[in-house]
Amino acid sequence: MLIKKADSVGARIRYWRMRRGGMTQAVLAGLAGVSQSYVSQIESGRKTIDRRSTLVALAVALQVTVADLLGQGTEPGNPARDGAAECVPAIWSALIEIEDGERRPPTRTREQLAADIARCDQLRTACHHPTMARMLPGLLLEAAAVGGVLLAQVAYQASTCLRNLGYRHLALNAARVAVSAAYDVQDPAWIGASRFAYAQSLPIESARLAARAADRSLTELQAHAADVGVRQMLGQLHLSAALTSTVSGRPNDARDHLTEATREATSLGDPLDGAGFNGCGFGPTNVGLWEMTIAAEQGESGRVIELSRKVRPQVLAASIRQQSYWLDLGRALADGGRRDAEALAAFAQAEQAAPVPFVLNPLARDAVVALAQRAKRRAVPDNLRSLAGRMGISLTI
Repeated sequence: MLIKKADSVGARIRYWRMRRGGMTQAVLAGLAGVSQSYVSQIESGRKTIDRRSTLVALAVALQVTVADLLGQGTEPGNPARDGAAECVPAIWSALIEIEDGERRPPTRTREQLAADIARCDQLRTACHHPTMARMLPGLLLEAAAVGGVLLAQVAYQASTCLRNLGYRHLALNAARVAVSAAYDVQDPAWIGASRFAYAQSLPIESARLAARAADRSLTELQAHAADVGVRQMLGQLHLSAALTSTVSGRPNDARDHLTEATREATSLGDPLDGAGFNGCGFGPTNVGLWEMTIAAEQGESGRVIELSRKVRPQVLAASIRQQSYWLDLGRALADGGRRDAEALAAFAQAEQAAPVPFVLNPLARDAVVALAQRAKRRAVPDNLRSLAGRMGISLTI
C-alpha cells in the first residue's frame, strides 16, 4: 500500500528529517524527547501523533513550523480547499485595508448588511467555510464602513473561517481586527469573543502565549460578569486556557481553568437554542467536549472514551462541536489498533457532521492513513477505502 507524501504527517516528518542532512530517526527522537521506535512508527503511518505538544517538539527539532508538518493551507488537490483558496487573497487584501484605516463608502443598507452577516453566521454554524470565504471580502469592507460590533462580528467570522481552512496566520490578522473593533465600542461580550478568537488563532507553538492572553482577558472581563454573554465568553476563555496550559506543560493551571469553566457552565446550563452568545454554545456539554480534547492531549485515550459516554453533542447547534466529539472519540478508539472498526464508524460520523473541516483536518487525515496502513495485510474494507477517497487519500495495494 502506497500513501502519497502529502497524505501523511509522518511522511512530512521523514521528508524534513532527510532535508536536515539525513538526520537519523534516533537523533530526531533524542531532540524531540521521544523514542526512536515511536518516530519509526509515525513515519511509517502505523501510529498517529495524538498530542499537540509532540508536534511542537518534533517541529522544533526539525527547525520547521507545526503548519509545515501538518501541510495546512499549502497542498493543492482538495476541491474544498482549492475553491476557498481562490478567495483568500481578496480576504487578505480586505484585512490589510481595514488595518490601515481605510474605509470605503457603504453600498448596502444596515438592514441588508445585518441580513448578510446573519447568513454568513449560518454558514459558520454549518461549517460551510468555502462558501463563507466567497462572502467575506465584500462583507469585511462593508462592515468596516459601519465599524463597531458589526465589524467585530464579521472579523470573528473571518478568523474562524481562515483558521479552519488552514490559514492560521491570516486568522490571527482577522482576530486582531475583531479585537480592535470591539474595543472601539467597549462592548465587553464582543471583547471576550474577539480575544477568544485571537487565542484560538495563535500557532500551536505559542500555546504558552495563548494561555497568558486568555488569562489577561479573564482578568479584564471579570468586572462585567453580570452579563450572560460575558459569562459565556469567560467560560470559553477558561476552556481555551485549559487546553493551551496542557499543551505547554502546565497541568495545574489547566486543572484550575477547567474547574472554573465547569463551575460557570453548571451555573449557566446549556444554551436553550444550542448556540448562546455568538454561537459559542458554552455550557456543560461544551465543557465535556473540551475535556475530551484535553484528555486526548494528555494521551489518555481511555479517559476520552469514558468521557464520551456522558456527552451529548447533538444538543449544540454548531456542527463543528459534533465533529470534534466524533473525531476525538475515533482517534481514541484507534489508539492501539484493537478497535479500528469502531474508530472508522466514529470517523464516518465526524465526516457526516461537518464534511469540509473533517476532510481538511490534517489529524483526521493522518488517523485515516494509519487505519489504512494497519489494514494493508488484509483487504482494505470498502467503507475505509470510500472514506479515504473522499478525503483525497490515495491507497494503492
